[in-house]
Amino acid sequence: MTADHALDVRAFNRFYTRRIGVLAPKLSGSDFTLPEARLLWELAHHAPVSASALSKSLQLDAGYLSRLLRGLKNRGLLASQAHPSDGRQILLKLSTAGKRAFAPLDRGSQAETEALLEPLSAPQRLALVGAMTRIQAVLEPEGAPVELRPPQPGDLGWIIERHGAVYAAEYGLDARFEALVARICADFVDRLVPEREACWIAARGPERLGSVLLVQARDEATGRVRPGVAQLRLLLLEPHARGLGLGKRLVSQCSEFARAAGYQRVVLGTQSALTAARAIYAAEGYQLMRSEAAHSFGQDVISETWELAL
Repeated sequence: MTADHALDVRAFNRFYTRRIGVLAPKLSGSDFTLPEARLLWELAHHAPVSASALSKSLQLDAGYLSRLLRGLKNRGLLASQAHPSDGRQILLKLSTAGKRAFAPLDRGSQAETEALLEPLSAPQRLALVGAMTRIQAVLEPEGAPVELRPPQPGDLGWIIERHGAVYAAEYGLDARFEALVARICADFVDRLVPEREACWIAARGPERLGSVLLVQARDEATGRVRPGVAQLRLLLLEPHARGLGLGKRLVSQCSEFARAAGYQRVVLGTQSALTAARAIYAAEGYQLMRSEAAHSFGQDVISETWELAL
């Protein structure tokens, strides 16, 4: 299987390098090779920088990098200065001529990329950028920041769809669970009191990685608000986003919001099989208050109620 996946990755690499013109001897409309242009970009955005730092960040052989830098220097595109705290170390930056040379190169690259995206519809562009973000996140998880943001159009539908798919695949829950999530999301919209309730989406660029809601707790029989009590609902992480600390961030965000809103405690319902979520709740300070056997959503489960005193 690994060998088959490797063939798929190699096929994609051949497609994409051809599609963006990497194999051309010079970048379109310029006198620079791709490595030279990449160096100019680094020097335009991260200078002053040492040659060793460039070698590490670009993963270039030191000898090859030295030849590239020498070529740029001979064309008058580089300037150098002594390190402020170590006079033996030389830092590199673009010269005035280098900045002039880089500007049209940068504009040309931006224009080519915009031309690549222009024929695509807005959903296609989002799908493309999302796929690129996911590739980066999988291969370099430490390099892409994740924000906790308010919901945007389509996010609640995503929460419903992903809960249905993930819980069916991992715990065998049937469509009634997805229907429950849909009702929770609909109630969130219909009853929303912004200063008392909120939803957060964990997102890396356009890619959604997780979600959580904090709402006013209500009596299950009457639907009346329980004064001073909040309820944490719909904590979810995409399987590939687990292990990044996002569950803790989402749960902590709920605690902070609940304290600021003046709640005395937060309650939540879960199941004993959700061991990773239970560990997050326990680490946040939640206490298991009660548990009982139940048959829910097509499965025999142990339902649990947890509570956090604020």
